[in-house]
Amino acid sequence: MVEDIGAAERMVQQWQERAAEKAEKFGRMQQEIEQIAVTETSRDGAIQVTIGSNGILQSLQLSENASNRPMAKLAAEIMRAVQTAQAKIPELMQQAVAGTVGLEDSAAQHVLGEARKNFPEPPADEDGPQGRESGVPEMQFGLEDDYEEPQQRQQPPQRPATPPPPQQQPRPSRRRPDDFDDDDFSGGSFLR
Repeated sequence: MVEDIGAAERMVQQWQERAAEKAEKFGRMQQEIEQIAVTETSRDGAIQVTIGSNGILQSLQLSENASNRPMAKLAAEIMRAVQTAQAKIPELMQQAVAGTVGLEDSAAQHVLGEARKNFPEPPADEDGPQGRESGVPEMQFGLEDDYEEPQQRQQPPQRPATPPPPQQQPRPSRRRPDDFDDDDFSGGSFLR
């Protein structure tokens, strides 16, 4: 029986050591992931964005020639740069996981799966589709330019003429309090 207690104590000790080692690895993984930042620049260098590991915009820099664009186009280019930067986060997170916890860990796989879900590939570039096609319909968000040149605008439909207001019926005149019978209290006060 003494041997059984000793074996149980060694097993608990080993379990505690593995748990402490795993906690230390996850702590390092978390620190590495929190340090991830991705900077993306537009082709012409007019737009530069930096995204943190949580996908939030940390920095936006616009050069002077960015102001020459229509606002809708500038907004679309900024969004494209943000989405391109965000799409790089899962790969960088995978490198951090592989170097600390390891890719076999189920909790780490869950973290990476959530990152891939939250930061999918960016929409196709306007110059042509990107190399990777998933076959899954893609939702795109952005601003639409609904500006029309003045000569292209259509006139709003004409409203039909409004009919004249109905003639008001004359209001019946009010009866004076002394017009009431003493027995009928329905039309006025019984206090005099």
